[in-house]
Amino acid sequence: MAKASGEACGGIPDVTRLEALGIVGAGGGGFPAAVKLRVKVPTVIVNGAECEPLLHKDKELLQHQAGPMLRGLDVAMALVGAREGVVGVKEKYRAVLEALGPQLRAGVRLLPLRDTYPAGDEFVLVHDATGRVIPPGGLPKDVGAVVLNVETLVNIGLGLPVTHKYLTVAGAVGEPVTLRVPVGMSIGEAIEAAGGPTEPNVAALLGGVMMGRLATGFDEPVTKTLGGIVVLPAAHKLVTWYKTGRRQVERIGKSACDQCRFCTELCPRYLLGHPIEPHKAMQALGFTGQAARLVAGTLYCCECNLCSLYSCPEDLDPKNVCTFGKPVARQAGLAWQGDPASVAPHPLGSARRVPMRRLMTRLGLNGFANVGPLADREFHPRRVVLPLKQHAGAAAVPRVAAGTRVTPGQVIAAPAPGALGATLHASIAGVVREVGEAIVIEA
Repeated sequence: MAKASGEACGGIPDVTRLEALGIVGAGGGGFPAAVKLRVKVPTVIVNGAECEPLLHKDKELLQHQAGPMLRGLDVAMALVGAREGVVGVKEKYRAVLEALGPQLRAGVRLLPLRDTYPAGDEFVLVHDATGRVIPPGGLPKDVGAVVLNVETLVNIGLGLPVTHKYLTVAGAVGEPVTLRVPVGMSIGEAIEAAGGPTEPNVAALLGGVMMGRLATGFDEPVTKTLGGIVVLPAAHKLVTWYKTGRRQVERIGKSACDQCRFCTELCPRYLLGHPIEPHKAMQALGFTGQAARLVAGTLYCCECNLCSLYSCPEDLDPKNVCTFGKPVARQAGLAWQGDPASVAPHPLGSARRVPMRRLMTRLGLNGFANVGPLADREFHPRRVVLPLKQHAGAAAVPRVAAGTRVTPGQVIAAPAPGALGATLHASIAGVVREVGEAIVIEA
């Protein structure tokens, strides 16, 4: 019998099918899954570390959607020809580990992870799972691995167009919770579903307190990559930090950095042997010309924010200084030229990992409930806003016009021919009201 269109032999969907479903990295990166799976590697790693404070989405999916996740893992392993699957989960989630263990087939194993930050960094996780170090500027495939987020694999296992997103709403809300909401629903509606703010003046960090960003307003839409909304009092120090502008970051850093090296000594990429030394980026603030070569290593900063929000005793901002230095380093052609085989982890790397408990204390988050149970709720928003670019690559090209009636799962935008991107689907039934940088649908 001929195989079904869009599927490989044995009923495994091919990458063309994954492209049509609009599946992207749901952990925040947004890289199209179909492109990531166009390689041949021996190992597929499931990133269930979820090391952002207060977020519980991946852990909840491992508890309640293990079946689709494991089917997605089977698909991913078949597509890349992997012999081994590794599911990384924090060891403190014993109930999850005990429930998952009996469901694993031969060739798939659990990897209990320490409760440290950033355990979910792709490079750190690959080293924990394989013992190999991805070279500076490299990708997991360079050491024989592909890394996929739990929700990404759930979407692959379900085999349906991506119209909904799982996310945790945490912090200063009445009921911290993990929800499944239509893509394009406002974050304000998600916050109300979590009991609403517990204080009159609040702000929201999207994606997490360490690697997220400050929401411009509660009317911002949920996207395919949003894994968490952390609501905080407007006066919280993290909100103040995210509001600080570049000029102030550089001015204060230039005048106050005493070159203690704590930012470097605790940097997770430095501890893997990468040429990244945040203290040198801080030092370079005071120099011009040839001395600017000190910023070369900033190209390999993973922007985890550990240096700025935990390591620095003076509350300076090495992470953003590194971020500012990246285009300077690229323009100067300062890419690392070493031998990948020479990259070796720091001998004290494991001992210098930052415990989540200490990180949350440093961030002032211990006063918030650190829970996020998955709630079984249906949402029927009257309006959704679907940005054409909510993934890595180029914005999708609209396939509908204002006035078009659409149904859930209908393609409303797709990548241009040959462009890196992702297909976009209607998340509710309704009428297209606007087509611009986003497609607006009203029920």
